[in-house]
Amino acid sequence: MWKGLVHEYREFLPVTDETPIVSLNEGNTPLIPLLHLPKRFGIEAKWYVKYEGLNPTGSFKDRGMAMAITKAKEKGAKIVMCASTGNTSAAAAAYATRAGMACCVIIPEGKIALGKLAQAMMHGATVLQIKGNFDDALNTVIEITKKYPVELVNSINPYRIEGQKTGAFEIIDALGDAPDFHSIPVGNAGNITAYWKGYTEFFDLKRATKRPKMMGFQAAGSAPIVLGHPVKNPETIATAIRIGNPASWKQAEAARDESGGLIESVTDEEITEAQQLLAGLEGVFCEPASAASIAGIIKKCSSMSFGKDKVIVSVLTGNGLKDPNRAIEISPKPIGVDNNLTSILKHLESHF
Repeated sequence: MWKGLVHEYREFLPVTDETPIVSLNEGNTPLIPLLHLPKRFGIEAKWYVKYEGLNPTGSFKDRGMAMAITKAKEKGAKIVMCASTGNTSAAAAAYATRAGMACCVIIPEGKIALGKLAQAMMHGATVLQIKGNFDDALNTVIEITKKYPVELVNSINPYRIEGQKTGAFEIIDALGDAPDFHSIPVGNAGNITAYWKGYTEFFDLKRATKRPKMMGFQAAGSAPIVLGHPVKNPETIATAIRIGNPASWKQAEAARDESGGLIESVTDEEITEAQQLLAGLEGVFCEPASAASIAGIIKKCSSMSFGKDKVIVSVLTGNGLKDPNRAIEISPKPIGVDNNLTSILKHLESHF
């Protein structure tokens, strides 16, 4: 029985036999082969999605939070704190509750998807909205945790990266080797940093024969790494990556450069199209930010070779139910019909 990523990969993580592991059995998320999208865009490579939306709170943040809260508990912390655009707050609140700790999250006012806000509230976190963006919220959290006995659990906490690197371990274990290309959304840039760390560690241990090209994709309205400077007022429908000054900026650039990869941008329109195609053609529902990793591959397939001997893995960082309002907004509306066979069958004729 799977008991969570810390139990599974203990030998590669900074824990001892005395460490009080906090887990919700996170990890072990499916690697789903795409059947229709590759054909649609002439991609011959085997293309998989790592569906992190099936973690306990519905996003990849559970990986890092399992480690961060575990180490906070080991340290004897009573309260944890984070800034969040949504997923971090949900994970922090859930794992803090599991550990018997208090949790405070600071979110940008009006900039958080309802699915994520609901989770933090249901798990009993103290949720504080500020006037400002994510970067403002993070600066406040850093200031408070430096001065008071409060543990910071954003991705600048190194244990977050340690937990998140296990996603790369799982991919290698599932495929038998590392993929050739790894595409991933980039917001605060902790996840691309973590995956590269995981791939590198297993490569060095000879548990993989290669390391992938890391392909990071930011939303065009929130693309500081692509632009080369912070974005003061980032804007994108992909709220999870609406971050103007990533905490792991330098590490993300290192992952890009060391892997021979890239970090580029995709527009909100490209993100939306990718989200719809993935749900409509493959039956996989992800939140908008996740679809950046799909949009990026679609965008690059005309200029890069994804041959039949290659393997692509795209990380879907969060479940589509995280942002239901956006999904309803971009989908066809329910059709009102009379409750009789004639009315109903009229709308099914084209499928017979």
